[in-house]
Amino acid sequence: MNSFAVDSKAICVMARTKDFDEDEVLKKAVDLFWLKGYTATSMQDLVNGLGISRSSLYDTYGDKHTLFIKALESYQSTNSGRICSIINAEKPVKEIIQRLLEMITGELLNDDSHKGCFMVNAEVEVAPHDQKVSQLICDNDQQLEDSFYLIIKKGQDNGEIKNTQDARALARFTFNTVKGLRVTAKSSTDSAIFKDIIKMTLSVLD
Repeated sequence: MNSFAVDSKAICVMARTKDFDEDEVLKKAVDLFWLKGYTATSMQDLVNGLGISRSSLYDTYGDKHTLFIKALESYQSTNSGRICSIINAEKPVKEIIQRLLEMITGELLNDDSHKGCFMVNAEVEVAPHDQKVSQLICDNDQQLEDSFYLIIKKGQDNGEIKNTQDARALARFTFNTVKGLRVTAKSSTDSAIFKDIIKMTLSVLD
């Protein structure tokens, strides 16, 4: 009799559902870490900002570091989806690259908080002393570089881009431009600067 009562209680605990939307909480975590950075974001900041109890935070994510990793993965996944939708469009190659650079620039310049890029921020603050964050960022960087490589190679194969430069080298140059844009946006909102950078990048692809 006692054994049955204990088992029933365990079943009830296992079946209990969370009283919050994990996706929404993760979005809030991205915004909070992005704005304040990893070190400056305390557990109390997370409890206040995410709108969940401290026990729910620990039960769901374990600790601050685990939540930070999940936030980075969520940010990376969202960005990858938007980038892929642009790169896979049936448009001229240079137009696709220009559209991608302009999308990134527009998001940066329209951010009143001047947060820059969450990935780049994490790369500077956390990656030098955190192998897991470093690997996540390296994988993300490689994915974006590969995307540029595929679209540039396509442009060379169909004659839209001259074959005088190595496609991989051009992809790395273009990817580095993206990182530069994201860093520059932390201190400047002069759209003319970004237009010049995009124009020069596209000229290299002629």
